[in-house]
Amino acid sequence: MLVILLVHAIAALAAPLCVRAWGRNAFYPLALVPLGGLSWVVANWGSTQQVRITWAPTIEMNIDLRFDSLAAIMAALVLGIGALILCYCARYFEDDEPRLGVFAAELVGFAFAMFGLVTSDNMLLLYIFWETTTVLSFLLVGHYAERASSRRAALQALFVTAAGGLSMLVGIIILGQASGSYLLSDLLAREQPPGGVAVSFAVALILIGALSKSAIVPLHFWLPGAMAAPTPVSAYLHAAAMVKAGVYLVARLAPVFANSPPWHPLVLTLGLASMLLAGWRALQVTDLKLVLAFGTVSQLGFLIVLVGIGTPDAALAGVTMIVAHALFKASLFMVVGVIDHGAGTRDLRLLSGLGRREPALLAVATLSALSMAGIPPLVGFVGKESALGAALDADVLAWPARIALVIGVSVGSALTLGYSARFIWGAFADKPGHTRQLSASVIGWHRPAALFLAPPAILAVAGLIAGPAAAWLDGLLSPYAETLPGGTPTSHLALWHGFTAPLALTVLIIAAGTVLFLLRGRIVETTHHVLGNADRVYDATLRAMDRLSLRMTGSVQRGSLPMSQATILGTLIILPTVALALGTRTGVRLRLWDSPLQTAIGAIMAAMALCATVLRNRLASVLVVGVTGYGCGVIFALHGAPDLALTQFLVETLTLVVFVLVLRAFPAEIDATRATASKVRRALLAAVVGATVAVLAAFATAARSAEPIWHRIPGAAYDIGGGKNAVNVLLVDIRAWDTLGEISVLIVAATGVASLVFRTRRFGTAPRAVDSPRYDPDLVSWLPASRLMAREDRSMVLQITTRLIFPTIMVLSIYFFFSGHNAPGGGFAGGLTAGLALTLRYLAGGRYELGEALPVDAGQILGAGLTLAAGTATTSLLLGAPALSSAIVEVTLPLVGHVKLVTALFFDLGVYLIVVGLVLDVLRSLGARLDSELGDTTESASAGGGSRS
Repeated sequence: MLVILLVHAIAALAAPLCVRAWGRNAFYPLALVPLGGLSWVVANWGSTQQVRITWAPTIEMNIDLRFDSLAAIMAALVLGIGALILCYCARYFEDDEPRLGVFAAELVGFAFAMFGLVTSDNMLLLYIFWETTTVLSFLLVGHYAERASSRRAALQALFVTAAGGLSMLVGIIILGQASGSYLLSDLLAREQPPGGVAVSFAVALILIGALSKSAIVPLHFWLPGAMAAPTPVSAYLHAAAMVKAGVYLVARLAPVFANSPPWHPLVLTLGLASMLLAGWRALQVTDLKLVLAFGTVSQLGFLIVLVGIGTPDAALAGVTMIVAHALFKASLFMVVGVIDHGAGTRDLRLLSGLGRREPALLAVATLSALSMAGIPPLVGFVGKESALGAALDADVLAWPARIALVIGVSVGSALTLGYSARFIWGAFADKPGHTRQLSASVIGWHRPAALFLAPPAILAVAGLIAGPAAAWLDGLLSPYAETLPGGTPTSHLALWHGFTAPLALTVLIIAAGTVLFLLRGRIVETTHHVLGNADRVYDATLRAMDRLSLRMTGSVQRGSLPMSQATILGTLIILPTVALALGTRTGVRLRLWDSPLQTAIGAIMAAMALCATVLRNRLASVLVVGVTGYGCGVIFALHGAPDLALTQFLVETLTLVVFVLVLRAFPAEIDATRATASKVRRALLAAVVGATVAVLAAFATAARSAEPIWHRIPGAAYDIGGGKNAVNVLLVDIRAWDTLGEISVLIVAATGVASLVFRTRRFGTAPRAVDSPRYDPDLVSWLPASRLMAREDRSMVLQITTRLIFPTIMVLSIYFFFSGHNAPGGGFAGGLTAGLALTLRYLAGGRYELGEALPVDAGQILGAGLTLAAGTATTSLLLGAPALSSAIVEVTLPLVGHVKLVTALFFDLGVYLIVVGLVLDVLRSLGARLDSELGDTTESASAGGGSRS
């Protein structure tokens, strides 16, 4: 299984190169990849295979694959039909088709994702493949990106299926936590399925995700819209692969949760509604592809009902219809592609006489349509007979529900026969009422090549052979049905069961379906607007959400920063306080201080906080706020946390510098009238926020009942991460995933700030001294670019001091980086120290000096840091450790001696580079860029004054 996934991934990456080299014929060698996977599936049919690779065991994120009877059925369809679709693409597209290589890669990648989905045993891994199919479906449906209809259809499919996927993810997490395992095999092996309100809620959420993926009413409208995609996409994703994912998930969970309270109301009600409503719509539309699209929605409702009943007979009928539907619907979609390719239209009103011109194409389409209609001896008839029998014998349902189910399936089957006949008539029949002009689209018809017709013909013939071979098919499919409660099915697949109730219902269905076809014109005229249009409901929903978001944004964010902050802080006060008042409260035990120094420092911090509310000078306010931060660092140091204290001091210093850089563009004093009006309110809000946070922290600390985890961290840091500095090991090993996410956010923030400041484009490296028109290489100064500063801004003392201590600070930065794994420091502290050194160079020598200090683009430093940090995951795996954890390499080198190297060092180096790049970006955007806008006039005036003197 893992080899099949890897080969598909490699083929997807190589597909653009193959298409560039061989053109459209590259689809033939690419088809060998899923064909090879199909051979493995056939060779291992009937066995159970498992693969387990440990990835992140503490969060249940392991690569667990399982191949069983249901996975074999779905994998055979995904790989077999996928191979035929790729062969079909080789004649559907032309060599000059734009983005054909990318399309090939996406199609092979989709086969990879679907195979991974149906073989995933870990529900979290299943979700990853699930969303991968969503993204690839978005790309494939939107292949013709220059068309507005394709972009709209792609976004619509993405919104609906991704929203359903998020619902499913919540359900998976609840179910995994409630059952104690995220493995589907563990759930299926339990004698008693998990119960309770939480599990029922989780099942409902998972079903929402499954029903949205399979386009079940009311989330069905995205599938007809997705017909804007190229026909191979419709034949694969919307007939045999993607839309079957929801059906597969329902079938997978039915043995365990078919008796769960929300199961039957959701699955059976919505499934029957889809079968009836979409079947009726298929009798109204005039686009052949839309006829099949609404027919697909109808058939998916039918499949959901069958696999959701929860009996062995219904399960057998369900998987039989899954196979039959994949065969006939993929074939019919490909037939429509042949018609569209040759005639230039899919409008059944404009096609006439095509059956006389193309008898082979008519034969292929007729075989598939007969199977879809459930006419013997096709496999569709076998599946439908079995489905009617299972519905009649569904003793898990009350008799009123069983009667409603039989009536619904029978009416839906009649509709299926009606639109199947309408499809054949619309595509191939002679229409005497048509003028030559109306049927002109087939005048220039060119006969399809044999290779173009072969893939749909193979599927149509397979449906014909599978009907008489029903007994053989039963042996392949019944092992899944035996996993349902009740064990072995009471009936088996056969082409002839004798004169039975299902046969009588079939006769009625054929008669009713024939009447519906004969009345097709009147149906279109009288009911065209009766059912409404779900697509318009979708548009109205989006417009309503837009209006609601605008109103909410307008009422909360009025363009006032104080108002926005007040809203956020008010929420912080109200919600936790109400939750605390309504929730469980424990006794609070506080120790006011451990040392008298803490009281003194706390008093200073409180005094500085009060000063910040009364001072009018902006710079003074920033400085007193900074004192509170330094006080917090001192308290960290007093509590024996030098690493936190060091980081706090560095961050506070850098924050002060950033504030100073920004405040240069503001007036020095706050307007007295504005300050007085809001001073009291702000002080009161600040006091309440402080009290709220203190109270919540006290109750949260007192609520702890288990042993604090910090007792184990020092030992774990040394045993697992190979370091004595617990804080640093936490950042780069134990919680490295969190750190990776945080540094990614830092990069996004730096890019956003730089983009806002630079407006038009991000500048590259900071300007160097030689870039200034006033640069004179003969002038000598303490710093290379300090002569370019305005004379009144120069400080000889600062320049000399900077020249002397800059190398020392950089050496200290490197020391912090290397010592951080066992002593205070680390990549974050070292990067901040280097950032302070750069800040000192900038303050002493100006914006040109920043370019002299580090003539590298900040974006490149940020990218290199992220690449290095993320690459550590791969390095750890290669050395036998879990991703983003420490792998320890110990070697003895000549002259050097014993060396112990921890791979977390390279992750820490990535953090170091990101912090340096962030500081450089801040200095360039809020410093150098602001200087270039505010200070160029001053420099020019200074230069002019010097020349005049």
